[in-house]
Amino acid sequence: MAEKVPRGHLVAVDGSRGKDVSSAADALAKRLRRLGVECVISRWDASGLFGELAQAGRPGRQVSPRTLSLVYAADLAFRLRWEIRTAIETGGVVIAAPYLETAVAFASACGVPESWLRELLRFAPAPDVRGIVCERKTGQGWKARLDRGYGEYGAALFEEATADFKSKRTRHAMIETLGGDRGRKTFQLSGKGIEQAARAVIDNRPGAPPRSASRPRNARR
Repeated sequence: MAEKVPRGHLVAVDGSRGKDVSSAADALAKRLRRLGVECVISRWDASGLFGELAQAGRPGRQVSPRTLSLVYAADLAFRLRWEIRTAIETGGVVIAAPYLETAVAFASACGVPESWLRELLRFAPAPDVRGIVCERKTGQGWKARLDRGYGEYGAALFEEATADFKSKRTRHAMIETLGGDRGRKTFQLSGKGIEQAARAVIDNRPGAPPRSASRPRNARR
């Protein structure tokens, strides 16, 4: 009988600002590698769908938050098929930056029911470890940029499309949603939180020693 390959781990890194999400994912990957754990990062728009949408003339006049969520789901399905599942099934560690909570929080901040988002994204597996970035410049809205993060991309579309979209207000609502309690394995990715998240990944890998009773379990706000 063939030896069963151990399942890997999926780590989600979510936030409202693309630069913060990318930096936190890079820092977590660096820490894991220093601890002897090889990992890969799966980033948004791996499919190129958002880039194609941005090139289609003036997309903000045609795209609603629900439509943008559908594109996010399609891109995530691509990432799961070609980046995430393959690595996990061979025992690897994948950092998905961003993952589910970013899409849910952004759309919710735009008035889309969270239940609809959860149903749309239910094909995606729950992460083993969740990380929420330490947000910077929280008193500001997004700089409307198609080449930054998901929030910035959405702002670039919707600020052009409608006067009802308020970048600062929407980002604040998104941060509030992301800051909610998402369970024991949710970490705030400060310097200490990155260390704790990395240790949580190691502690849950096959053959890992029992967790010390004195080790903090998370870095939730």
